[in-house]
Amino acid sequence: MFAVCKSGGTLVSSIQRYGVRCIGSIVPDNRLPEFPLVNEPVLEYKKGSKERKELEAALKKTAAKTEDVPIIIGSEEFRTNEVRHQVMPHNHSKKIAQFYWADKKLVEKAIKTATETQVKWDRTPIAERIKIWQKAADLMAGPYRQELNAATMLGQAKTVIQAEIDSAAELIDFIRRPYRVPTDQARTRKVTKNSLRFRGIDGFVAAISPFNFTAIGGNLAYTPALMGNGVLWKPSDTALLSNYVIFKIMREAGVPPGVVNFIPTDGPVFGDNITASPHLAGINFTGSVP
Repeated sequence: MFAVCKSGGTLVSSIQRYGVRCIGSIVPDNRLPEFPLVNEPVLEYKKGSKERKELEAALKKTAAKTEDVPIIIGSEEFRTNEVRHQVMPHNHSKKIAQFYWADKKLVEKAIKTATETQVKWDRTPIAERIKIWQKAADLMAGPYRQELNAATMLGQAKTVIQAEIDSAAELIDFIRRPYRVPTDQARTRKVTKNSLRFRGIDGFVAAISPFNFTAIGGNLAYTPALMGNGVLWKPSDTALLSNYVIFKIMREAGVPPGVVNFIPTDGPVFGDNITASPHLAGINFTGSVP
């Protein structure tokens, strides 16, 4: 069963005008599994516990180096002459990340990449996207939990419990919970058959994340991506490392290059270029303004 967009003229001319997107994915059969709504447990980090030992090792490893963080557009890495550093708020002499500000041309390249990638990504079945997000949440809850916590504690000066709540438990919930919405909407009732298509927005979404909450960075960038959108993610300079860890985890889980593009840059450069673009579909932002 399928439907065709109707805009006057013959069927053939309508198809030629609008292409496959207009008639594709018509009345899909979204049989998605149900997912329990359970919060990620907050670990206690008692003396001698497994999680405490793992965190101590992660803190030592993170503090011992300066992570080189490139601009990432599609599958390419870029480094400019505008070199910046993220320092520990409690020890400004210690640099934990070196990164690079994107210039106007790189922001424009990221817009083009996200917009072109979005068309293909939007056609990826929602069930396949959900599997990627499930894998990412498992990676965050397991092997990368303490790396996330260490980056947040050292980069954003949080205590262990503050980091565990933010960069572990809440972030994992943010990655797991969004796919409850499409699964609930697609569920078939006893007397009706619900069928719908989750369609991304043409163009790109700009995600501008804050300095303080690691989890919000992941949420602002990857919830639009889950729903079929292409994203430009501008992380905060002072939460750069923890946000980069999220980006790497999502890539490892299977998010294709170009779906989310990692764009550290000066605020006005980012803002001026995204708002000048006719492809800007939305802005996902939280934080403080003057």
